[in-house]
Amino acid sequence: MMSRIAEPLLAELEQEAQSTRRMLERVPDGNLSWRPHPKSLTLGELAVHVATIPGDFAELLSQDTFDFEGFEYQAPVLSSAADLIPALEASAAAAAEWLSRLDDQAATTVWRATEGKREILAAPRIALVRSMMFNHWYHHRGQLAVYLRQLEVPVPAIYGPSADENPFDS
Repeated sequence: MMSRIAEPLLAELEQEAQSTRRMLERVPDGNLSWRPHPKSLTLGELAVHVATIPGDFAELLSQDTFDFEGFEYQAPVLSSAADLIPALEASAAAAAEWLSRLDDQAATTVWRATEGKREILAAPRIALVRSMMFNHWYHHRGQLAVYLRQLEVPVPAIYGPSADENPFDS
């Protein structure tokens, strides 16, 4: 039975996946290797990260602990911008499936991250859904909006009008 705690997060996931889809649909195929700064991710790397965050964190948080020793994140390889929407759909579906199975006991259980024998993070799983899955997702989606703006791609409305789109106009 789904956690009463997780129920509103499942609704949020569905709503935010739609907003993320609108953003990813704007990613220009010809600029995937562009980056605003040498230390920044490329547009393609950032876009695929945005597409896969919910599913990646659902997989991570489905475990009781995760050892980051020797772990190095490797974004999926993006061959074209057309790969972004299927990646988002698969990621959001995996996250929704996991959230729908998350009961209150599992939601409130402390999840732990270690680096070898050293504990680096311990928090209730549901708090990490908020901070790692959702807030992390929104942070990178905001970065993607800046990338699009720098490439002069119209930025879609997310929580209200953007400079390029007003969902309230009829």
